[in-house]
Amino acid sequence: MSVETEVKLSKEERRAQKEAKRARKAAKAAAATEAGEEIPKKDKKRSREDDGEESKKKEKKEKKQKKDKSGESTPALATGASTPAETALQTPAEGEAAPLSKKQLKKLKAAAAAAAAAAAAETTEASAPVPTDFTAADKAYLAEQNITLEPALFPPHLDMSTLPVTPAIVAFLKAFPKPTPIQAVSWPALLAKRDVVGIAETGSGKTLAFGVPGIQHLSSLPKPGKNGKGKLAMLVLAPTRELAQQSFDTLVKLGKEAGIKAVALFGGVGKHDQIRDIRAEGTRIVVGTPGRTLDLADSGDLDLSSISYLVLDEADRMLDQGFEQDIRRIIAHTPNHPKRQTVMFSATWPESVRRLASSFLTSPVKVTVGSDELSANKRITQVVEVFDNPRDKDQRLLYHLRQHQKSNPGARVLVFGLYKKEAQRLEYTIRRANFKVGALHGDMGQDARFKALDAFKDGSVNVLVATDVAARGLDIPDVALVINVTFPLTTEDFVHRCGRTGRAGKTGRAVTFFTGENHEKSLAGEFMRVLRDAGAEIPKEMDRFPSTIKKKEHGAYGAWFKDTTDAPAATKITFD
Repeated sequence: MSVETEVKLSKEERRAQKEAKRARKAAKAAAATEAGEEIPKKDKKRSREDDGEESKKKEKKEKKQKKDKSGESTPALATGASTPAETALQTPAEGEAAPLSKKQLKKLKAAAAAAAAAAAAETTEASAPVPTDFTAADKAYLAEQNITLEPALFPPHLDMSTLPVTPAIVAFLKAFPKPTPIQAVSWPALLAKRDVVGIAETGSGKTLAFGVPGIQHLSSLPKPGKNGKGKLAMLVLAPTRELAQQSFDTLVKLGKEAGIKAVALFGGVGKHDQIRDIRAEGTRIVVGTPGRTLDLADSGDLDLSSISYLVLDEADRMLDQGFEQDIRRIIAHTPNHPKRQTVMFSATWPESVRRLASSFLTSPVKVTVGSDELSANKRITQVVEVFDNPRDKDQRLLYHLRQHQKSNPGARVLVFGLYKKEAQRLEYTIRRANFKVGALHGDMGQDARFKALDAFKDGSVNVLVATDVAARGLDIPDVALVINVTFPLTTEDFVHRCGRTGRAGKTGRAVTFFTGENHEKSLAGEFMRVLRDAGAEIPKEMDRFPSTIKKKEHGAYGAWFKDTTDAPAATKITFD
């Protein structure tokens, strides 16, 4: 009995001592609060330990109350009844969570700012709806320009001033009287965040067709964080260095007013300056060739994880040059749909381009200006001269140059050769005839190539000899005459050579020398078909060449290759 009483008394004493301690600490804390002093961390820790027993008892009651309180507390936070700062200043009652730290408050403020920016972007996009009704004038325009829309969801936008874009873009577009056909039909679908496949002839204004919606898309995005994450948002892939540089120059001018910078990535120059430009503040656009872009992405110097607007320019040319696997590896570095909008522009619509489009585009709107088959620009006057002796071509070349100089003094002339050695020989021949001539071919360094192009554009050189490296995509203003001294290896290259003249709605002239030697004989049939479709006159001398169109060969199987992509899917057989 005495032992039990002692034990009982000892428990009561302990409780009394704990209550006395608690009272002293509470008095001490109250005095410190009045004096403006902070409670030492050790005392806080001990008080929490002492309160642990009581808090455990109250946990059961609180769990029941939390279900009822949760429905009331969440709306209070959402409506902003008490800010995080106010919550942190309040003294926590028994059983409540500890106040938020400064780091947590900073994260909450950043998240709230990002949410507000995203909401503002959605409001901006929603405030400018894209029309979806076709008027009689829209239908007449599509028929006049021979435009096909699949599916026909968005009518063409024919007025630059009413385009639903930021004021900075509107100011840039004032320099142009009206959109080109490919721009008029591409802009509505791209501004509506749809994937687009555009098929159009060379010189039709495809750079602004994807550039204007791209800059508008970047303007609606929130600013990237301090660590640079989410900085790069637009990627443009082009087949050649010259075309990449040209697209880069246009996008720099377009994005200047909006404060958006770009970087050009291609081989032939050092990587260090390009990496520095990638990391520079304000850089949001990457324009590059597949080789250098993939190289920097694989090395970790180029982060494509935040790309939300992807453009494949001259897609058919990139596939012809063997870049398909590089393109697929680059796209693997970017996010998947619906975070990424993809745009593909091409001059033709072969099976290889269709496969690529089906792999990476989601429900695209296909826009075709003219025909999706290989076709020459009908505004270009085609002249074909057939030679029995190839040595006579040099005399006829100089004759055409002199005649053109008399009728159009100072006008630019592009002369195309097949190989680098031939381009060097033609340059020497033309220079001996007292013409100001430059060259552009693969044996030249990148700086020399840029200097030759600049000299040709500013008029200090009015004749430029080039190989097919310059035949794709280059926008050289006011090229009045193109001379094909040697026919290219494919009719596609012939169309793109001629496409350097007659750009942006202007007229031009192309002279082609044809001998029927080597590869030319097998291309005669398709060459005549292209001329016939363009409304050009075919000389009688061409009748001696076969008019059959040779089937396009596969790299591994030759002409016997059979494309089975349209074959029905295999049926899986299961046995019981």
